[in-house]
Amino acid sequence: MSTRTSALDAVVFGVDVQSGDVRGDAPSYALVEYDGDEIDRDVVSHRKLRRLIDDVEPAIVATDNMYELAADKDQLVHFLGSLPAGTRLVQVTGDERPEPLSRVAKRHGIPYGKEPMKEAEAAARLAAHNVGYEVSAFTDTTEVKVSRGRSTGSGGWSEDRYTRRIHGSVKRRSREVESDLEEANLEYEKDVRESYGGYANAVFTVEARPSDIPVSRERSGDVRVEIERTRRDGIEFRPLAKRRDHVIVGIDPGTTTAVAIVSLEGEVLDVWSSRTSDAADVIEWIVERGRPIVVAADVTPMPETVEKFRRSFDAAGWKPTRDLPIDEKQHRTRDHAYEDDHQRDAMAAALYAFDAHEDQFERISTKLPPGIDRGDVIARVVAGEESVEAVLADLNDDEDSEEDSTGHEPRELTEEERRIKDLERQVERLQSHVETLEGRIEEKDDRIDELEGELDAARREERKEVRRNREVTRHRRKAERLEYERDEARERVEALEDKVDRMKALWKLDHSNFSDVSAEKEGLVPVKVVEKFTKGAIREADDQYGIAVDDVVYLRDASGAGRSTAELLAEFDPRVVLKDGGLSDVADEILFEADIPVGPAGDVAMQEVDELAVAREDDVEAVIDDWHELAEERELDRKAAMVDQLISEHRAGSDEV
Repeated sequence: MSTRTSALDAVVFGVDVQSGDVRGDAPSYALVEYDGDEIDRDVVSHRKLRRLIDDVEPAIVATDNMYELAADKDQLVHFLGSLPAGTRLVQVTGDERPEPLSRVAKRHGIPYGKEPMKEAEAAARLAAHNVGYEVSAFTDTTEVKVSRGRSTGSGGWSEDRYTRRIHGSVKRRSREVESDLEEANLEYEKDVRESYGGYANAVFTVEARPSDIPVSRERSGDVRVEIERTRRDGIEFRPLAKRRDHVIVGIDPGTTTAVAIVSLEGEVLDVWSSRTSDAADVIEWIVERGRPIVVAADVTPMPETVEKFRRSFDAAGWKPTRDLPIDEKQHRTRDHAYEDDHQRDAMAAALYAFDAHEDQFERISTKLPPGIDRGDVIARVVAGEESVEAVLADLNDDEDSEEDSTGHEPRELTEEERRIKDLERQVERLQSHVETLEGRIEEKDDRIDELEGELDAARREERKEVRRNREVTRHRRKAERLEYERDEARERVEALEDKVDRMKALWKLDHSNFSDVSAEKEGLVPVKVVEKFTKGAIREADDQYGIAVDDVVYLRDASGAGRSTAELLAEFDPRVVLKDGGLSDVADEILFEADIPVGPAGDVAMQEVDELAVAREDDVEAVIDDWHELAEERELDRKAAMVDQLISEHRAGSDEV
């Protein structure tokens, strides 16, 4: 018997292909939106369906075949990964081997028709009644990756400084993410790849879904944050409704409590573990999934915690003759999935308990006449220590007394009536158990008062320890920041030392190609190199090594300069400007007006080291002398032009008179 509900707290989408095929032409879908009361119907494209799912965020997207929404497994995984955090894909016709939708709808009393819209409505109603299997391709583990947001190639600075800045930004963002995870009290593992100046990337494996993580995807500047759920090895199906049949329960207690549910046929129905749940949460989880006949542990003697759970359910206990070895537990659970060692141990306990009772279950089954609930009899024989004959006689007495009292012909009980009888017997057992527990509660109240006093003292000590830890963490972060600043300063010092070494090397060059240079390197003059005749290049050269009055300036590319650029260079009042390429007329005029000699760099022999160079004084003087000669001629030509212009203007005035 399954426990189901028809009350909805959110919207359910029922979907069926209206026309086309997801593997071929763009399909259209019959879409039914059902909230438990009202139904809205529409025909939408695949793209619009995806957009509606993102906008509405339904609790369930229900279909009779999951591959109507995706062409293959890869597309299905992509579709599942794109669903909103609170939306589940449900296949209402079953798991790996689905049934026809018509059969499922008939079994649950849901209206059905062969038209796509009718099938979509049936899927929505079935899912709303907790019928079907959730399709899952992801675990509850999420990977948060903080990495570089851009390439570490040159970005306008020297490549080392640029790379160092990017890696430093990744490190800072990684620490912020780690702080956010700690504040949210989430379990995580961190894997960092350190690189020059900080982190190349940092990967956080978080035990939570993306919706529970206080970090979002982003890409800004130097840093990129990506969030991706961990994929399962395949597609997993989880039933929406858990059966309330008689079951065997394996429990592994401790800091992390794990529980496994196994059917009376030896099938693992469910497994679960938690670090934060208390005993009430564990009992609630078990009750939702079945009625325990046997509660088992993997060690002997049975732990007190497991014994308490056994008494709570009035179930039989099972423990091994010796603690189960790890290799045997691994072998026994090899065909079943589990997420941690605690789940494995709980599952092994339940499976070994089934192995121990399997022959007994079969013997009981062979003695049962048709129409008798096998689980009820096994429960009373195993947990209640009654004989099969006594249980059958009791059941027959119940039927006879009912027949005598009513005077009606005996009839077979309906499923609901059998369920009611089971619940009544369970209520009686629980009432008796409640009385026992009430007596224990009185005994433990005094113990609770005593423990609360100890707890208050422990909490005070814990608060002191937390304050100490916070102070240590603050100092540690400050030390890390200071270490980072120290490393930055050391790198700046190294860069400046390299620059000084290059400037020293400038004066130690072997000028062997200057035949008239003496051994003392006399007759040389420093040359300041400007890469382009632009304001930016002039200012950059001035920032790097300074341009002073009477310096020799070498323009490696003199073309393209305008008025403002030439005026900026003239403000430095250089001794001479050596150039490669031709000056613009505007720039040439401004430098001429400023009385700054300009000459071709090819007339001067130079040697360069990085941004600096040296030239022979004689060559520089020769260029300056040549410019002065040309300047005199240019001045004479200018004056002659002015005289000619005056004469022309005078003649023109005379002609008018």
